[in-house]
Order: sequence, then C-alpha cells, then structure tokens
Amino acid sequence: MPQVTAVATAAGAPDTVYAAVAGDGLWRSEDAGENWSFVMDRPWIADAEREVLTIASVNLASGMGGIWIYAGTERGLTRVPDCFCRWQDVVAGNAMDALVAGTPPAPETPLPEGEPVLALTSAMAAPERLAAALPSGLWASSDGGVNWAHRSGHVAPALAAHPTEPSRIAAITADEVILSHDSGASWAALPTT
Repeated sequence: MPQVTAVATAAGAPDTVYAAVAGDGLWRSEDAGENWSFVMDRPWIADAEREVLTIASVNLASGMGGIWIYAGTERGLTRVPDCFCRWQDVVAGNAMDALVAGTPPAPETPLPEGEPVLALTSAMAAPERLAAALPSGLWASSDGGVNWAHRSGHVAPALAAHPTEPSRIAAITADEVILSHDSGASWAALPTT
C-alpha cells in the first residue's frame, strides 16, 4: 500500500481532498475521498523529484483562478495552481508585471534554502497568511509565502490555523501543544490535564 505523506482539504470546497503519495505525486478526490485521480507528479527541485511532506490549499487572488496547492518538500517550498499545469516557485504577485515593465521585482525573503518544510497551514479567512514549520523553527508569512519571518525556535511536525481567526495558530512540538494568538509572534503552552 502506498504511503500518504500529506493530506489537505481544498480551500472553499470541503468535498475536494488532496493527498501526496510517496514516490508518486499528488492525487485528488472531489467526492470526499470516495474516488481518487492522479493530478500531478512530485515537484522537481534542485535537479531531482522531491517528496511532498506537507500540503495546504490556499485561495489567493491570481490570474489562474486563485486556488494554489502549496507543498513543503525536503528541499523547500513550492506551489502549483489547481489547474495542475506545473510546480512553481513562490513569487510576488506583481513579479510578472515588473518583468514586463522592465523594473526590478520587489525584494523577497524566502524560507531558508534547502531546509525541509515539515508542516504548513493557512486560515481560510486570511489565505495570504501562512505558517510553516522547519527544523530551524516556526515561520510566518502575511503575503502568500513570498516573505517570511522567523517566529520561534520550536520544531513542530504539525500546525493548524483557526479557520476564522487567522492570528491563532497551534503547533505540536515533541513535548507539548503550543498556541499563538498573534500570528506566531509569541507562543504559550496549552495546559495539560
């Protein structure tokens, strides 16, 4: 049986589910998991196909309809629009306009190069806000993953964002569940019973 490495529900379409399968690629179900179809090979990063470790469906305004599947791999972050035409680097929305105009694109602050992205999350109420967990800690972006800020040294294999309060993020670490009410600027452990 193939190993599923990541699962995400489509932004705004709860019956559509995406699953990343080790050694294969991305699969989609449009009937809440009853039937599945292959939609995309694994991403090609640094001269090799890379396993998808985590995925998030994000509804961002774009010329391609707006739904993006962000994928964390062992070599960084990539994304594909839900037309599944090709995996792409995460760039500023106005990068193409800058290229056409002949002006330099705005500076970007990506996630650390070459680090695995262990977990990703985005809230449906604010899809431009993303949180990522890497071995170097927890990171946050407020512009769809173009610019990132290091928020904590905690290492977390799982993240979740509150669907209607995007500044609330939960993370599971090796020892505890931690919660942020300010987009990752500060964290507190949840009490255990």
